[in-house]
Amino acid sequence: MSLRKDFLWGGAVAAHQIEGGWQEGGKGISIADVMTAGDNVTKKPRVITDGVIEGENYPNHEASDFYHHYKEDIAHLAEMGFKCFRTSIAWTRIFPKCDETEPNEAGLQFYDDLFDECHKYGIEPIVTLSHFEMPFYMAKEYGGFANRACIDFFVKFATACFERYKDKVKYWMTFNEINNQADPIPHHLVQEGGILPWDLEGKDYEEVMYQSAHYELVASALAIKAGHAINPDFKIGCMIAMCPIYPATCKPEDILAASRFMQGKYWYTDVHVKGKYPNWLAKKFARKGYNIDITEEDKKILKEGVVDYIAFSYYMSYAVEAKEDNPYYDYREADFVPNGYLKASDWGWQIDPVGLRYAMNWFADRFDLPLMIVENGFGAYDKMEDDGSVDDSYRIEYLGNHIKAMMEAVECEGIDLMGYTMWAPIDIVSASTGEMDKRYGFVYVDKNNAGEGTLARSRKKSFYWYKKVIETNGMSIFE
Repeated sequence: MSLRKDFLWGGAVAAHQIEGGWQEGGKGISIADVMTAGDNVTKKPRVITDGVIEGENYPNHEASDFYHHYKEDIAHLAEMGFKCFRTSIAWTRIFPKCDETEPNEAGLQFYDDLFDECHKYGIEPIVTLSHFEMPFYMAKEYGGFANRACIDFFVKFATACFERYKDKVKYWMTFNEINNQADPIPHHLVQEGGILPWDLEGKDYEEVMYQSAHYELVASALAIKAGHAINPDFKIGCMIAMCPIYPATCKPEDILAASRFMQGKYWYTDVHVKGKYPNWLAKKFARKGYNIDITEEDKKILKEGVVDYIAFSYYMSYAVEAKEDNPYYDYREADFVPNGYLKASDWGWQIDPVGLRYAMNWFADRFDLPLMIVENGFGAYDKMEDDGSVDDSYRIEYLGNHIKAMMEAVECEGIDLMGYTMWAPIDIVSASTGEMDKRYGFVYVDKNNAGEGTLARSRKKSFYWYKKVIETNGMSIFE
């Protein structure tokens, strides 16, 4: 049961969750820089503030201080034998506000140095262009992707990156988890579309979501066209948040609800891959009276700017029960129900390794493109012992079961899989809760939710386990 010899084993992070240095090197303020810290224990949510307010706790400002520790951190990844490292380019390091004429040289140079450090160890950079870190100025002054003008801002940013790193980066993604905004949670629309909460007042949230998503998809297609013109060898993919949705029972209505909910969450992939909207979505726009600005030129662009591969995250699955007050089976979280066959993490995320294999088959059945798993990880409360060790056997169990399911999909169903980058090899700030205590990494970072700690790095038990997984191209999972 072997993967391809050039399989891309590695790990993934986002710039805003790891870098820190939020005002260094000419960097501007991003959306992530105005998100306060939350807490899983008290269930305190993250809050998006109108600019940076003195006295508030903004954990992304320092994060794990990768900005100053990147050489040490890349050395740790190299020690594990990483073949690739997925990160993002902080938009506001390159264009601090979004509408500048020329990019910021200091920001460009930082990523030159980072990618050079990766290549020093034979690690292939995999780069996401927009990973929940859009310029706050773009959101505040332009209304984010609800404004067509932001298409040009993104394409300018993408083009600057493609041109600068055309000989250093081969694998790209445009928008991270672009489909998260399908969930009826305002902070998702902030992260994916740059639409601030106060801009949603008095508006139909769903209609705004569809409009901003369309402009993002057009921006993605234009960027892909630009990237391929700059370097035809670029591989540019989409990035989808995949949480399979099962029927709660074998009741026909539940089966149909699960199918329709999958359509409601993953239609973005249809547009990225096929270059067109599915028929059911046009029907929904008409039924809801949504007047989405989709021009004939937009449709042409979407056809011309399709992706080379499908990248996706996978953490958990959902189950849905059909409800009488939802006769069209519109996607909504109110219809989700617990899956009694699954356990959950401390954050309520259901643990379902088989769901990863299901997801891979779902993509493969519909889209004839290679896949890459670019996020899969286990957030947990890790405890450092007096001797400095961290026994995170629960993380080893979680990742091992998921990697086994991944390899079974490749062997048994012939899935074309390019790589696997777990989330996240170094402890970082959680995007959903703003916590440091929610840890994912193989490398422990000495910092807690209160911001206390030395930022010193140390290896967990899982560090050595993953090193062996890479050395054996996954076969150690079956020992």
